[in-house]
Amino acid sequence: MDLGFFPTLTFENRKRNAKELAEIALVIRRDIINSLVLAKSGHSGGPLGISDFMASLFFGGYMKYNPQDATWAERDRFVFSAGHYCPVQYSCLARAGYFPVEELATLRKFGSRLQGHPGREVKLPGIETSSGSLGQGISIAVGMAISDNLIDKNNRKVFAVTGDGELQEGSCWEAAMSAAQFKLDNLCWIVDNNDCQIDGRVRDVMSIYPIAQKFEAFGFDAITIDGHNFEQIFEALDMFVSNHANKIRKPTVIILQTKMGRGVSFMEDNYEWHGKPPTPAEAEIALEQLI
Repeated sequence: MDLGFFPTLTFENRKRNAKELAEIALVIRRDIINSLVLAKSGHSGGPLGISDFMASLFFGGYMKYNPQDATWAERDRFVFSAGHYCPVQYSCLARAGYFPVEELATLRKFGSRLQGHPGREVKLPGIETSSGSLGQGISIAVGMAISDNLIDKNNRKVFAVTGDGELQEGSCWEAAMSAAQFKLDNLCWIVDNNDCQIDGRVRDVMSIYPIAQKFEAFGFDAITIDGHNFEQIFEALDMFVSNHANKIRKPTVIILQTKMGRGVSFMEDNYEWHGKPPTPAEAEIALEQLI
């Protein structure tokens, strides 16, 4: 399957169809399982849960990037504030052509560029910033959007992903205030709302609900969707692209209602899979289901 760079896609013709993107998402999920079982450590649930959205963002034509020139001045920028989700990001980067797919087998190995959280110091192309300390990456993304919007005055977009449990960090809401204060219509904040964190349900550990109303109160255009419905993903991303093009002078948040571990029966909607990899036997079962 060709998962390449699409530099000439326009707003009118850029989208691949839902069926093709669902097939790409399966490839990404298989990459995640294969990487984690070899690493013998890492996070399974979140990366599997957000794979449909990531397939749409990276391979649906919504984000400008160039694997042959990772620092291309006109690229949009992507930040995984929830840095522990990085196996899905690494799969997308590899499948887009930033580095060989075979390198995915080195996840979390000593000396590998594919660390347990994204790191700039290892010089992996496509990584815009180090992240993983929850609440920090989204603040960096807001800073990028401020620079693009107010200082450089370019047309780039900034996409940033946080988990829902990450919203328990106060710095997230400081970032939200700043995004609204500076009218960052070039910022698309994605919240992966699977209601799972490492020690239980988000609503039980420290509830952050209602999410959409909170962001609206902070000055965002808030969109809540089924994170596994490609048509809804398209509509949400279309709305952000339109907001940016029309300079509505407010940031956008897309709240993805997802299932942790999506596609693998024994992982799905089970918070215990937040932070552990499959065993070889579990990986074999998972790969049989991801076809």
